[in-house]
Amino acid sequence: MEPSLNRRDCILGLLCAISSGVLQAQAVPALLVLGDSLSAEYGLPKGSGWVALLEQRLAQEKRTLKVVNASISGDTTSGGLARLPTLLKQHSPAIVVIELGANDALRGLPMEMTRENLRAMVRLSQTAKAQVLLLGMQVPPNYGADYAQQFAAGFAAVAKEQKTALVPFFLKDVADAPNASELFQSDRIHPTTAAHPILLNNVWPALKRLLP
Repeated sequence: MEPSLNRRDCILGLLCAISSGVLQAQAVPALLVLGDSLSAEYGLPKGSGWVALLEQRLAQEKRTLKVVNASISGDTTSGGLARLPTLLKQHSPAIVVIELGANDALRGLPMEMTRENLRAMVRLSQTAKAQVLLLGMQVPPNYGADYAQQFAAGFAAVAKEQKTALVPFFLKDVADAPNASELFQSDRIHPTTAAHPILLNNVWPALKRLLP
């Protein structure tokens, strides 16, 4: 066979291999985490937050998913809603985990606005053919019993209305643990490295049911 033909065959073979690899990469479903500092590893060593631990667990269970952590410290539901359309278009996620709302409460934003933003994010995700997991939050007792109850109930109400999965309290066994003071950083707001495996365990049962 002529050398020119060998080169042509090699080039064609290389192009086919590259094309195949691109298609396989595109076929890997994405899991998008849209959150705030609780998911953005605030104050933690890189790779020690619950989202990084989730990537490790998925790999251990041989689940082929690309985890996209789009969390930003200080973000609110309004900020998440503004960013979500671009993220959906960019990553076409199969699953969207929404971990937002705590900063709304810290800033004293109206609860109905928080609920409406959560609804809108769920609807946008579902319209984009993604399954949604909503991570519920609670506020400390000093906010008042009525406010705390209404705030926590908002996540459950949105999940029920939109027929989406829910983790009732993302910080369960951390914020309400007997040794809670040991599981938070000095600011008493952000969990320590030791708390993040607990956060993953809170998320995992509900998330596992959504995995492809």
